[in-house]
Amino acid sequence: MTDTEFRTRTVFPRPDLPVALTETGPADGRVALVLHGGGGPATVQGIAGHLAARHGMRAVVPTHPGWNGTGRPGWFTGVDDLAIAYLHWLRDEGHRDVLVVGSSLGGWTGAEMALRDDGTVIGSLVLVNAAGVAVPGEPVRDIFALRPDEIATYSFHDPARFAVDPATLTEERIAAQRANLATLRVLAGDPYMHDPKLLNRLGRVRIPVLVLWGESDRIVTPAYGRAYAEAFARGRFETIAEAGHLPHIERPEATFAALDAHLVARADA
Repeated sequence: MTDTEFRTRTVFPRPDLPVALTETGPADGRVALVLHGGGGPATVQGIAGHLAARHGMRAVVPTHPGWNGTGRPGWFTGVDDLAIAYLHWLRDEGHRDVLVVGSSLGGWTGAEMALRDDGTVIGSLVLVNAAGVAVPGEPVRDIFALRPDEIATYSFHDPARFAVDPATLTEERIAAQRANLATLRVLAGDPYMHDPKLLNRLGRVRIPVLVLWGESDRIVTPAYGRAYAEAFARGRFETIAEAGHLPHIERPEATFAALDAHLVARADA
């Protein structure tokens, strides 16, 4: 098996909580935990592949419980449950100096993980157009009130190029998207897409944090992202031009260059 091939396994942070993992890269490499947003794990596989190929990392993409038909226990109802589950898994397997990269909901999860970490598991954090905090004057757009085409319009710099035409989707794909959205509503619908206390607590996070933001995002604005970065003790904010909510899909080269620079700077520190 080559380092760029993907392999899957299931772990159990709790006996009733199976979590499906997709991994790539050398089994003995530094672990990079790559966390997806509402669009599911496919949206961040490019990040995982880059970290494995460019940096020799063992990149792990979980499927959040409830996404893509996976099981979600009835008690699993918040982003804090996601954060705690992933921390428990990393600790159970003895991982240290983990890079956590999170997109949108995954970024929120990563921030909650870093806040709860005792400093021995997570070495650095990258948030990509993350939700999760309340910024005065910069609300997160209510995606539950939008049609799929409207979500695409607000998400992409170039929706005509990157949006998926709903007419091309199979009934199974549409049903899966609706189920994923229902799970997102359970985890992040009330209060909507944020933890009211999180922003004021992030100053306790001492690890280096890169906050990457697509300049054209109209789901969570760049001003929101800048406030997010400023809340961390060692946060840095960087924008990606001509990209929206998923800059790693619209502008992968620019996004990966910023990610690479973050990793190199940390290695040289």
